[in-house]
Amino acid sequence: MTTQERSAAIVGATGGAGATRLTVELAATLARDGRSVAVFDASFATQGLSHYVHGRIDIDVTRLLTDDSVHQRAAMIDLGLDTPAPVVVCPAYASLERFARAKSGEAADRFGEIIRRATESYDHVLVDTPPVADNPSIAAVNAADRVAVVVPPSKRGVDTLRRTEDRLADIGAGADRVLANRVEDLDEHPVESVDVAIPRSEVTDVAGSPVCVTGETGPFAQTVATAAEAVFNTQLGIEFPRGGLRERLASRF
Repeated sequence: MTTQERSAAIVGATGGAGATRLTVELAATLARDGRSVAVFDASFATQGLSHYVHGRIDIDVTRLLTDDSVHQRAAMIDLGLDTPAPVVVCPAYASLERFARAKSGEAADRFGEIIRRATESYDHVLVDTPPVADNPSIAAVNAADRVAVVVPPSKRGVDTLRRTEDRLADIGAGADRVLANRVEDLDEHPVESVDVAIPRSEVTDVAGSPVCVTGETGPFAQTVATAAEAVFNTQLGIEFPRGGLRERLASRF
């Protein structure tokens, strides 16, 4: 891993692709390897990241972007995961009025700077990013060192990936990795350009997530670990059973 590959925008190619859950699982996996992780929410409309926070959210990402008196560290919430290193998140959780102000060009510039600055305090920074269509999502993509696009494993995934790649090209960016999410058959899906195919997790509710914490060795955790390695061009020191799915997936890189 180089110092240039510490942040990543995890872009959902379409609504319902599961990018938020996957972002949290990637963060937990990196923290399981002893790497501190900060996760920012660029999906202001859905507020999906806030569902993983147990307790009050006094300062959210939109306030961080619109209130000069708020320091970045004050906006970070520790998820308290069973991992050697922490995962802290800055979710979106505010009124529509503040969402609108946080989507301005000025706020987007500040968002990009916050993402870049966060890499000085954390080993990795992930940004839960919606389909690229507004200032926060564009800021996330432009500020991140890497871009990973999350697609459903279907013909719809093929179509939305093509549209996402076109939008990324419009802003001078590209997809470094493509992750097919919630795949039923890891060897059979229509998204030919996928880098890592991630199976459905047996845990589907937010209350039981993330599952990729210390001690988890199932197929889902193994493929998320491979995805984390692929996104950041790095190697993790997490122990998994030998001779199984993990080796087959890792051999692709």
